[in-house]
Amino acid sequence: MATPDFIRDLRATAGQQLLWLPGVTAVVFDDQGRVLLGRRSDNGRWSLIGGIPDPGEQPAACAMREVEEETAVRCVVERLVLVQALSPVTYDNGDVCQFMDVTFRCRAVSGEARVNDDESLEVGWFAVDALPELGEFGQVRIKQALSDAPTWFDPTGLH
Repeated sequence: MATPDFIRDLRATAGQQLLWLPGVTAVVFDDQGRVLLGRRSDNGRWSLIGGIPDPGEQPAACAMREVEEETAVRCVVERLVLVQALSPVTYDNGDVCQFMDVTFRCRAVSGEARVNDDESLEVGWFAVDALPELGEFGQVRIKQALSDAPTWFDPTGLH
């Protein structure tokens, strides 16, 4: 994933210490009920589309921007699906981040899915009953986006 300039600026003074950051995930469906996935260039795994909001950017606007930047698909946000503090992650360079993920259900409105930047090796639409190998992160979010359940959050505050 490309590191936003504002995080590079923070790292110049913060070093590799833990940064608490917002993150967004978009579960995008087309009119056929398929979900949009990208195969990441950094680890080769299939995943939902997501990213980090720019300072002052609304999370829903970020979700729509990230989807278009990465896949050339334009979408609209339909609803908030999930809010979750994720576990800290240490990157290969030693930087440590922890994300507050805000996941949205989105609907594609135009554009043909294609690799549109250097963050993906492939992008495509998949039937929810025929997904490529996908981690628990994506599976949970797709399941929640398909349900009529209210926005998911951890009411206990425990991980």
